Amino acid sequence: MPTPEARVRRESLARVPAFSGLEQRDLDQLAQATHTTTLQPKEELFHKGDEGTQLYIIVSGRCRVVTTSMDGSDAQFTIMNPGEVIGEVTLFGGGERSATVTAVDECELLSLDRRDFLPLLRSNPDVAIQLLEVLAKRLRRVSEQMEDTLFLGLPARLAKKLLSLAEQYGRPAQDGVRIDMRLSQSELGTMVGTSRESVNKQMRAWEEAGLVRSTRGSITLLKPGQLEHFADGDY
Repeated sequence: MPTPEARVRRESLARVPAFSGLEQRDLDQLAQATHTTTLQPKEELFHKGDEGTQLYIIVSGRCRVVTTSMDGSDAQFTIMNPGEVIGEVTLFGGGERSATVTAVDECELLSLDRRDFLPLLRSNPDVAIQLLEVLAKRLRRVSEQMEDTLFLGLPARLAKKLLSLAEQYGRPAQDGVRIDMRLSQSELGTMVGTSRESVNKQMRAWEEAGLVRSTRGSITLLKPGQLEHFADGDY
């Protein structure tokens, strides 16, 4: 019979889309093979170039995925939320980690070693297919970011990113929508492929126009409809 801790792990795994279709016995087997990892805000889970043999599932908290170019500049791929899977690339192919992952806030994750997980994939092809769907979505997201950087100006890229963050993390405020995540202008710059100075200049212009308000890392969208025009390139 599974231990109480294993039952909690099984329930966490069952909420992950890639594992939701598994039979209870398979979830129990998977839960027994997992280990719990906790991270404090800004603590690193792994670094780009590290050898990767584990898959991680976010139970609570959020993680930031960043890669670093040869010249040392950062480019942020995404923020990952509870229920999402990290490290599936090295799980399938082995090798080095392709990005650095750090905690945005306090996180709890479940880890699965490659040697424990591969037998489950062989006996449950549907899980492998769902993980491949996760990979395909990630690839589309990266492709879209590259296209935005190549073909859209900074106002469009920044407006698009702010609207996306508001959709994911927005909270109603008295005068607009507040993004429930502390973001520095340097971090916004890495998200849209530009410098902190360029983000600062654009955000200041929008603040003067009454479109946004930024205070101590908290951003409120005062007129999301007008930002949508910028996101569509109408500026």
